[in-house]
Amino acid sequence: MESLLIHHIGQLAGIRSQSRPLKGNCLSDFLCLENAWMLIREGRIAAFGSMEEDWRAGAHAGVGVHVIAGSMGSPGSDVHTGGSIREIDAGGALVLPAWCDSHTHIVFAGSREQEFVDKIKGVSYAEIAAKGGGILNSARKLADTPEEDLYYMAYARLVECMRMGTGAIEIKSGYGLSTEAELKMLRVIQRLKQNAPIPVRSTFLGAHAFPVAFKNNRDAYIDLVVEEMLPQIQAEGLADYIDVFCEDGFFTQSETERICRAGMERGLIPKIHANQLNRSGGVQAGVAVGALSVDHLETMGPEEIACLQGSTTIATLLPGAAFFLRMGYPPARAMVDAGLTLALASDYNPGSCPSGNMNFVVALACIQMKLTPEEAINAATINGAYAMGVGQEVGSITEGKKANLIFMRPVPSLAYLPYAFGTTHIDRVMINGEFLDY
Repeated sequence: MESLLIHHIGQLAGIRSQSRPLKGNCLSDFLCLENAWMLIREGRIAAFGSMEEDWRAGAHAGVGVHVIAGSMGSPGSDVHTGGSIREIDAGGALVLPAWCDSHTHIVFAGSREQEFVDKIKGVSYAEIAAKGGGILNSARKLADTPEEDLYYMAYARLVECMRMGTGAIEIKSGYGLSTEAELKMLRVIQRLKQNAPIPVRSTFLGAHAFPVAFKNNRDAYIDLVVEEMLPQIQAEGLADYIDVFCEDGFFTQSETERICRAGMERGLIPKIHANQLNRSGGVQAGVAVGALSVDHLETMGPEEIACLQGSTTIATLLPGAAFFLRMGYPPARAMVDAGLTLALASDYNPGSCPSGNMNFVVALACIQMKLTPEEAINAATINGAYAMGVGQEVGSITEGKKANLIFMRPVPSLAYLPYAFGTTHIDRVMINGEFLDY
């Protein structure tokens, strides 16, 4: 099988000999190798090293063969086995692990730009939701949209994200709010899992809002989620995680814990929408049930930070939503200083962040939350990977991991990426050792 040797990499960034999530001050640990090469075999990183060494010999040792290289970009001949190594000159590119976006809602039926205009005119997120907008608006549109149409719309959004450097993604349901529609969404995500070239993880978010029919009977809807939706999801193997929107006007801390524990009994791992609009108890609920992550965290106090300090729960920040909704940003600096494990994700959805551009998310994390470029990139790669359970497969330059990589155009430094936030820095995106051609 042909291997790929990439040489003259200006900077190979995000190198890790051991793969694990990064806490606190360790989030700034970011190893870069100047003037590097990388060998890819069977879609995975086989070896890498410095061009200052005997790089061809080192690369060939990575596959245990001797290669007589042809001209640049053409294959050489493996004189031992008849295989080949194809060579590519990176031209001084900065090479990063692909973004790992651990929080998205990309299965939806239509955009909500009228609500965007309403917000410009001063209508609040809560007021829009109270009038049947927001999540309920998306739920109505989704119920009327065939599954096949939802799949093709979602796949187009997934491709869009991949073009912008995303190499792993988590996708939530939650715009169904009925058994039929939630299962429809999860089946779409299942098809994306089967057909997409990147790792896809599925999250059941039936507890995203209360449908109008259950407005005055909250317990009945929670019973529907627990007693009807979850058994069918388990029977079809449609989800990896369970999520709840723990927020004032949505699900309480005790309701969140009940739903999460019911999901855990069905083999699902909890992830929680927490503390977006208020100090809602979402962080405490997440720690109580051992959630993999608590996401949003725009409203955090010392109690919530202290609660996370003694846990393994990852704090996933979604600055794109704070930007779009003109809200305050999570206190990322205080969270890093407290030793928490931070991840960054896009929250791509039609209402509060209609963008899956992780490059902008990283820039926002630096500009608005005062993370350093190294911290932000780690949060969007290795920690994002662990926030959706794929940390052993992607998220860093580590031998054996998938060659899901971003080739940036040559830049003066790593800090130039978030500094020049309006510039398209990506030259090419590689997935499983192959450059995207779409």
